[in-house]
Parts: sequence; C-alpha cells; structure tokens
Amino acid sequence: MTAADFHLPVQLDYLAIFAWALSGAIVGLRKRFDLVGVFVTALLTSIGGGIIRDGVMLQRTPAVLTDSFYLPLIVLATALVVVFRAQLSGPKLVDKLVGMIDAVATPAYAVVGMQMALKAGIHVPGVMLIGCISGIGGGILRDVVVREEPEVLKPGYFLAIPLAVACAIYLVLTLGLHTQLAPTAWATVLGYFVVRVLTLQFNWRTSALLPS
Repeated sequence: MTAADFHLPVQLDYLAIFAWALSGAIVGLRKRFDLVGVFVTALLTSIGGGIIRDGVMLQRTPAVLTDSFYLPLIVLATALVVVFRAQLSGPKLVDKLVGMIDAVATPAYAVVGMQMALKAGIHVPGVMLIGCISGIGGGILRDVVVREEPEVLKPGYFLAIPLAVACAIYLVLTLGLHTQLAPTAWATVLGYFVVRVLTLQFNWRTSALLPS
C-alpha cells in the first residue's frame, strides 16, 4: 500500500473536529466565559492540533481554511453547549464529560493526522509523531488559553502513552498487515476510548518522577 492509497472516511475528521469543539466549549463554559469566549475556546481547541500539524509540520494550508464544514460544526457544538448550559453546571459532571469527549477526539484526530503525514511522504516515525501531536495539540492549546497546566504534562490519568501505542498499532495493522483502513481507524478510536474510560473508572494514574 502506498501513501496515495491511504484514505479514511471524512466522517472521522468531522467527528474529531466536533468532539474537540464540544470539549473546548464546555471548558469555556466552566470558566464562566461569555458567548464569544466559549466560541473562541471551542474554535482554538478544535483546530489547534490541525494548525500545528498543517501550518508547522506539514507546511500546508490548514484544513479549517479548505473544508467548508469545519466552522459550521464548531458553531453547532458551541450552540449545543450554550443551549444545555444549565445541565452542564456541575463541576464533576463537566470534568467527566470533557474526559469522555477527549477520549474520542484524541485518537480520531491522531489517525487523521497520520493519514495526512503519509500522503506527504513522511517516514513512519515522523508519521507517529505527527499523529500524537495532532491528537493532543488541541487539548494543550485549550488548557493554555484557559490558564491551566496542560493535562499531558502533569501527573494524572494516562493520556500520551496509550495514544502513542494506539498510533503504533494502527500503523502496524494498516501498513504492515494491510488491514482495511476504515474499520481499523474506527477500531483504533474505540480501543483508545475504552482504555481511557478504564483509566478514569479505576483511577489509573501516572506519578511525578520526583516526590514533592
């Protein structure tokens, strides 16, 4: 299989954009931002990983400027959060909901990022790097904008390691074993989601290298 043969359903990309936008809007709501603030947080969260991937690493026009569905999906996600803001007022509920949404958006965006990297002729280790950065870039930008320590940098629930493993397994299956791309992509998203939920359910956490 060549890079030109590497195609994924566009729905996977749209799922990632919509999920990241929901995550960003919910965090903006939790921070008590106004309507514009909630939308900007949703916008930066949903396209942050893509801008880093496209503008910096692949040196191409960011997808948000070439795909007319991105902005309507971000607006829809923002509108849903605004409409149901009363139901999203509990901090514990918000944290759990953001964690669940991130568990879908992270692997979906990672797989899309790997697709674009392979089409650009990037070597396999570079493809994995771009996939991981695509997956966590939006969350990092979201946390920085709302002045929180990025989750990936501090002790907490496993995030980066399962993502790297998921990216590696996906590449082995598709490039090495030539499995069908779309089913493998959806299975990757589902597998990461299940692992992420288990870490939340059983409180599996990383720890600091140096004791406090």
